[in-house]
Amino acid sequence: MDVNVKQSRILQRLKIRGPQSVKILASHLGITTMGVRQHLASLEQLELVRQTREARQNRGRPVHLWALTGKGHARFPDRHQALSIDFIEAIEESLGEAQLSGIINHCGNKQLQRYSKPLQSAGDDLGARLRLLAELRSDDGFMAEIRLLPDGWLLIENHCPLHIAAKRCPEICDSELAMFRGLLEQYAEVERADHLLAGARRCAFKITANR
Repeated sequence: MDVNVKQSRILQRLKIRGPQSVKILASHLGITTMGVRQHLASLEQLELVRQTREARQNRGRPVHLWALTGKGHARFPDRHQALSIDFIEAIEESLGEAQLSGIINHCGNKQLQRYSKPLQSAGDDLGARLRLLAELRSDDGFMAEIRLLPDGWLLIENHCPLHIAAKRCPEICDSELAMFRGLLEQYAEVERADHLLAGARRCAFKITANR
């Protein structure tokens, strides 16, 4: 049994925004809370969602939240994960860890070059560059978005298509951070804010404009 369009939107919302209440989901979908509960019940039967912690409010009763299960997250698969791990292990076994690190850095530099050209169209407008960077990352499967903060921006990657490979080889994450810093070094500082491998539900990067 597969999910329908509205159920698919619920899964997408939970993937991008994390645990949500029925009321918030209803507002997002433009349907009644009863309709959302029916969709959630179907998704729960498929083991794609589950009820999670209660959100305490200033007034009234606690609000139950809904979140993706492991099976729900698996509907957003890691890209070529088995092949990636096979390549990583083959390179490490035949050439050694140092050569593997060199290859990962080389791939990161090539990705930096691939992103650099389209980012030139944004000129010196840092906000425009970040929005375009998020679009490029989304095209590569990272479900990226930019959020404005009082003191900068947050580049959020709601999905990591290389998660399994990165668990096997964390240098992939280091290469990604280095790439972002290389792309934005003339305009901003980039620091990791959330890390999927450290237990966060997504990766996020704090971006602060140079003074």
